[in-house]
Amino acid sequence: MTTTTTTFTDVYMSPRLLAPGGTAADLATHELRYGSLSYGDPDGLLRTVAESGLTGRGGAAFPTYRKLVAVADASRRTGRAPVVVANGAEGEPASRKDKTLLRLSPHLVLDGLQLAARAVGAGEAHLAVEDGASYLESALAQRGNDPLPVRVVRLPKRFLSGQASALAQYVSGNAPLPRHQRPPVRERGVHKAPTLVQNVETLAHLALVARYGADWFRSAGTPTQPGSTLCTLHVPNREVRVVEAPFGLPLNRLLPLRGTSAVLVGGYHGTWIPTAEAAQRTLDAGDLGAGVLAALPTDRCGVAETARVLRYLALQSAGQCGPCLNGLPRIASAFQTLATPGPQADTRENVARWSGLVEGRGACHHPDGTVRLVRSALITFAAELDAHARGLCTATDRTPLLPIPNEAH
Repeated sequence: MTTTTTTFTDVYMSPRLLAPGGTAADLATHELRYGSLSYGDPDGLLRTVAESGLTGRGGAAFPTYRKLVAVADASRRTGRAPVVVANGAEGEPASRKDKTLLRLSPHLVLDGLQLAARAVGAGEAHLAVEDGASYLESALAQRGNDPLPVRVVRLPKRFLSGQASALAQYVSGNAPLPRHQRPPVRERGVHKAPTLVQNVETLAHLALVARYGADWFRSAGTPTQPGSTLCTLHVPNREVRVVEAPFGLPLNRLLPLRGTSAVLVGGYHGTWIPTAEAAQRTLDAGDLGAGVLAALPTDRCGVAETARVLRYLALQSAGQCGPCLNGLPRIASAFQTLATPGPQADTRENVARWSGLVEGRGACHHPDGTVRLVRSALITFAAELDAHARGLCTATDRTPLLPIPNEAH
């Protein structure tokens, strides 16, 4: 699928992360644009990161400073040097932001990876990706003065490959399957060492914070959610776009809402919201998840779109705990019944009840994210569900909006 890029020029600000003109930056171009990088004092960097308010861009929006300190503290307690993993897996099918960033600004990510490694005292660093390993290895070959060697890890293309514990397992030489969350990866991850798993966009921001400081970073965004973020935009009949925008920007500045019935915010573990609500919303780290925004036209069926995604999510589960092995397939099957106009008996009530049964009981957060999508669809598309129960569907266009890998149309 073709992806175009848009920077702050759409929102009257200067670009930060993405190379201008959609052209990949080699090391010389990168240093000309951003200047050289001093790794400096790790404690000073940690203070600057804390003051900047930088949060993770991988979905959880966890404070980056706290994550760095937690790994460093675990290292001191255990006496083991940490491992740092730059997470460029981007298993979310609707997202293109991390792939775009790695293609256009690989050295910004690699700068951030070295800084993070130094901040926590890491002895090992990895860059994990599904695609683009060859050009990333070429980018690494251009860098002769990095303090720590970086190994590029090629991940299998699965939704859960980028989940922190699954990623740690794979880098350790095991199958990329999530494990239970105790102890957390920050205490026992790759080779049982304290491990920092950080999204590549977060690392790119870290490289900018180290260069320009906390006040510069806070000059975009809002006081409570400073900085910018990358978003992947899905609009019917347009190429998928990756844009760079400040937090606090109204969603209607990013997506055309006219002729839209609902907006998907956050990707396949995100939420559907009605257009009227989307028109009042701003770009919020707590909602953004995988950085996906998709506009559902009024002539498409949101129930059918959700059913497609739920089937994919059920098939992508690790299948190693009850909620994923039994709960998600059952919910996906029932939602397909809801997507088919005709008698539904108590299917809608069953979906709601089963969602409550799987929530909070998985080895990872995959069931919780799936349930989040389910519940939002039951609310946002309630009128369409009522129509389906009467044997009707208001959609006139069956063209899928959201991408599903390997889906037979």
